[in-house]
Amino acid sequence: MPECIPEDSVGIVQPRLVHFDQPLELSCGRTLDSYDLMVETYGELNADGSNAVLICHALSGHHHVAGYHSMDDKKPGWWDSAVGPGKPIDTNKFFVVGLNNLGGCHGSTGPNTTNPDTGKPFGPDFPIVTVEDWVESQRRLADNLGIQQWAAIVGGSLGGMQALQWSIKFPQRLRHCMVIASAPKLSAQNIAFNEVARQAISRDPQFYAGHYYENNEVPKTGLMLARMLGHITYLSADGMREKFGRDLKEGKIGFDFTPQFEVESYLRYQGERFSGEFDANTYLLMTKALDYYDPAEKFGDDLAAALSNASCQFMLVSFTTDWRFAPDRSREIVDALVEAEKQVSYAEIDAPQGHDAFLIPIPRYMEVFRAYMQRVEADTPALAAKGGR
Repeated sequence: MPECIPEDSVGIVQPRLVHFDQPLELSCGRTLDSYDLMVETYGELNADGSNAVLICHALSGHHHVAGYHSMDDKKPGWWDSAVGPGKPIDTNKFFVVGLNNLGGCHGSTGPNTTNPDTGKPFGPDFPIVTVEDWVESQRRLADNLGIQQWAAIVGGSLGGMQALQWSIKFPQRLRHCMVIASAPKLSAQNIAFNEVARQAISRDPQFYAGHYYENNEVPKTGLMLARMLGHITYLSADGMREKFGRDLKEGKIGFDFTPQFEVESYLRYQGERFSGEFDANTYLLMTKALDYYDPAEKFGDDLAAALSNASCQFMLVSFTTDWRFAPDRSREIVDALVEAEKQVSYAEIDAPQGHDAFLIPIPRYMEVFRAYMQRVEADTPALAAKGGR
């Protein structure tokens, strides 16, 4: 629990549910007749709606990007280090929007919400959703909020894929696109990791083919294993060595199969916590959305051609020890943007934390982030005039 709210925090915030009655046709061929998105906003939208920034979340993310829901919260939102007064995404200047994507498990319509046709949770009957579907739902959210053009769309990992897709599908509706620790599509190795995680969940005896809600069960073991596997891939060898080494909890080997190394305890703790907070069917959906994303596929596998209609400016950021979304994957996007003659900047941050680095306030990373958002500010006439430029 925070003893007091920090001055650079957005403070106590309240999410709200936004309902949509217009049917949404999905890439899989199915249609959602109506749906809800859980949304959280920070700062104020200016008179001409030009200062809005959309935050797209990664696999296990959600709408609670910054601030606290109450004074009892132990931690702030998942990107509180980057969003708030005086922070890189400065809420004194920008109107920031975070949402829980369709298929999520934090309030938006998804497997754990009620199917109006049956009166029971959707469960495994919830349709497969894609990055393209999310971007369309986000476009409708922008319309609902009165935002015709985003000052910037920012996302890390799976969120970066959404930001990139915005530039392709709705090129006139954003001025800047910031893609952090991401890739234009998953490698075979990444798809393999996702499949192992899905198998861990689906083979849990408490999964019941996705109908565990009706059986008052949770496939905790499967979720734990999926999260432990994922967490290993989010860290780097250097980061794990620096954080845990081969340290023993009790200072000596116990010659049994209980967790004895600090890294074992850490992974079990992360898995236990995650299994109590996240929905198993949502985890399956999110990993499939990752697997399926490939914007170049419809353009003869030519990423430059896929990006040819983009009209915004781009900022790509990668991290040296991120082997899940390695720097060469970001450079692949940069090269395609250069070939397509787009305006692009690129920063490769030297950091030992691996893929998780995009969530950590590493000084050099925050400097680059802040500098680019100042460019976004300068490119927003209402803000530039207010700042005396």
